[in-house]
Amino acid sequence: MEDMNVIKLPVMEERQPAKKRTRPPKFDPKEEDQERQTNVKRLAGLGETDESVKLLEELLFGAEDELVDRLVEEEAQTGASLVEDADDGSCDSEDQDQVQTREPVWVDEDDELEEEVDMKHRYRRDLIRGEAESTMTNQRLQERMRQQFQKAMGGAPSWADANVKKKNADEEEDEEDEELLRRTGNFVASSDRLPSGVLRMKKCLHANSSRPSEDRLTTVQFHPSAQVVMTAGLDQSVSLFQVDGKTNPKIQSIHLERFPVHRAQFSRDGDTVIATSLKNKMFYLYDMMEGRVTPVHTVRGLNEARVKEFSVCPEGGALLLTGTNGYLHLLTLKTKEVVRSMKINGDVIGVAFSHDGSKVFVNSEDGEVYVWDMRSSRCVNRFTDEGCVKGTSIASSPNGQYLACGSQSGVVNVYSQEACLNSANPKPLKAVMNLLTSATSLTFNRSSEILAIASRAEDEAVRLVHLPSLTVFSNFPVSKRKIVYRTSCLDFSPHSGFFSLANNKGHAPLFRLLHYKDF
Repeated sequence: MEDMNVIKLPVMEERQPAKKRTRPPKFDPKEEDQERQTNVKRLAGLGETDESVKLLEELLFGAEDELVDRLVEEEAQTGASLVEDADDGSCDSEDQDQVQTREPVWVDEDDELEEEVDMKHRYRRDLIRGEAESTMTNQRLQERMRQQFQKAMGGAPSWADANVKKKNADEEEDEEDEELLRRTGNFVASSDRLPSGVLRMKKCLHANSSRPSEDRLTTVQFHPSAQVVMTAGLDQSVSLFQVDGKTNPKIQSIHLERFPVHRAQFSRDGDTVIATSLKNKMFYLYDMMEGRVTPVHTVRGLNEARVKEFSVCPEGGALLLTGTNGYLHLLTLKTKEVVRSMKINGDVIGVAFSHDGSKVFVNSEDGEVYVWDMRSSRCVNRFTDEGCVKGTSIASSPNGQYLACGSQSGVVNVYSQEACLNSANPKPLKAVMNLLTSATSLTFNRSSEILAIASRAEDEAVRLVHLPSLTVFSNFPVSKRKIVYRTSCLDFSPHSGFFSLANNKGHAPLFRLLHYKDF
């Protein structure tokens, strides 16, 4: 019978025997000495048999003693420069080692787990390249996002490249100092060119706010030298206002009995105002210096039923009157007589002088444009306004670069003035199609950077064209509320600081163009 107090030990035969570690052989000094002597003899034999190697070394480097002497001499010569560059070299090597051995500050253990990400989420669908990629590991997803970012950016940006060595602050300051020292003028300069897109402007009090017209305004014009603006209209009055943008006080106003003013203009010297009406052959001359109004009842050599449209000649002292049946009459203000006349086919719609006054562009009702020489009274060129069925207006830029032609369809073609003088079929530089009704008014500013176009057939039908880029300013007129209404005339001040319009409400809205510093 077995004893219950006896504890049985496990059978050792069932466990596999542990592997014995292989111990290195015991060190035998005699065997080590014998092996060393054998290796020495073998190396000595190699040195004796390979004499060609020694010969080649002597040819390249010289004898052993000569090589040592030469190295010592070179070290003595370059020792000074090595000492000077030691600090810089050590700094560069330290920075390079620092960049190469950069390690993350901390490691998130969760990032190392191969977690599967659901790629069917709406934020990750763009990263899928196939239907099989329903899930993706974190590491692969990060790589996919990195590739997409670099593709969108056109490569890895410098700030995302850990191997790019950044410049220190001292180096950046040195480069800035060098750039400043290279220039003698202002380091930051503002451009004098008018930018396109948005025109910086400010709405001012109406130019005629101290005396609004009781009827439709037909004319607004700035004085050529004084800070004065003139308005005239069908209420039979001509008014002058001082322009300050704040109160615009009235200077003077004259009333012309039974004479609704159709057109009024300053003379070339700015001393006289010429005013014409709708159905009268008579016109008025208003001398502002003396305050005298002179009616001109008859003009010698003029056989017209009425005097309505006219233009002041750039050379001064003369008017170009628009007659009927295609006639143009040159009138001298001194003698009040017609000195010569010109005729075109069709009715005259508008005229525009070249910048020097030697040529005049005449737009006809049928879309033909005639170029006349004012000295010889000869037609020197003729062309058709492209796409025009019926012409309505014409204007030339003060710098002699552009010519604008308006049509009944609302299209305004902008031409090169040189091409219009020399070509029988000039092509427009730009066809401005922002007006939907007849383009009845065209005006360039004095710097020939802005072309103002308007139609009196519709409210707010005014656009400002940036001529260097041939694009329309997007912020005028303001679309929130009506300011301009129906425009019959528009003008810029002598230095383009102000812009004003004459509308059918009897007002002359005034705008300050902030890009221009002077009046």
